[in-house]
Amino acid sequence: MKLAKSPAWLVELFDALQPEVGGERKQMFGYPCVFEGGNLFTGLFADGLFVRLGEADRARLLATKGAAPFEPMKGRPMREYVVLPPSMLEDEEAVKSWMRLGLDYARSLPEKDKKQTGKKKPSRSTKAARRPDRGE
Repeated sequence: MKLAKSPAWLVELFDALQPEVGGERKQMFGYPCVFEGGNLFTGLFADGLFVRLGEADRARLLATKGAAPFEPMKGRPMREYVVLPPSMLEDEEAVKSWMRLGLDYARSLPEKDKKQTGKKKPSRSTKAARRPDRGE
């Protein structure tokens, strides 16, 4: 499945605001994203900007016209993530404010073990290869 690229203007906006907000910028699925303590808290996906928020802030943002749960796969929303309304992307201060709330929320979460964040899960064939011979 080929993912749509983010428009250049949105990547430029994100790259301009992210250093002011903080966090560690990384690429995820070809999109710029930001992590704090190993926890993803904001990023781009196609033509949208999403943030991870605590319950109260999430409800407040979802009450804003045009905001939506973040669903990178149709019908499978990511639990704590919300896509900012497209109209809000024209207001840099509003975008920064939501990104900062995402950063605050990420800081409230337990830090992920650095060893775990970079590890890939073993593939099925690797797991099968490690299975002891059962005498079959």
